[in-house]
Amino acid sequence: MTRSTFHYVTYIRTTPERLWSALTTDAEFMKQYWFGTHCESKWTAGSSWKMVSLDGGVTDAGEIVEAEPPRRLVIRWRHEKNPELKAEGESLCTMEVEPSGSAVKLSIIHTIEREPTRLIGAVSGGWPKIISNLKSLLETGSVVLNDSGKN
Repeated sequence: MTRSTFHYVTYIRTTPERLWSALTTDAEFMKQYWFGTHCESKWTAGSSWKMVSLDGGVTDAGEIVEAEPPRRLVIRWRHEKNPELKAEGESLCTMEVEPSGSAVKLSIIHTIEREPTRLIGAVSGGWPKIISNLKSLLETGSVVLNDSGKN
């Protein structure tokens, strides 16, 4: 089967535990770097997962496939808002957190079992903005991009 993949790696000066919290359980912190959006889940394998926009709408939903705090998170992910992206079906988003000296290596691999795909095009534009904001917020206390990254 054909697969499309987006892979993003960055290093953040923080701890694995603090990064895990920022990526998962701290919704108020998440809203700061994700342009008002946050995720909701119990963050355990088999639990439901959803991304909630600033207006309260669900933009993406799915299920937690794996959760090994503070090291690995795998989410079965389906876009819900744009009909064309929703029609592409489920994707898989894997986040891996590894200590690296005084920093933490964050790897995000987002895949879908199809090609061509508009979803991977969409996430490849979104993840760098979101993770740049996350990195800046953790390291400096403020984000680099406001207003959905249109700066």
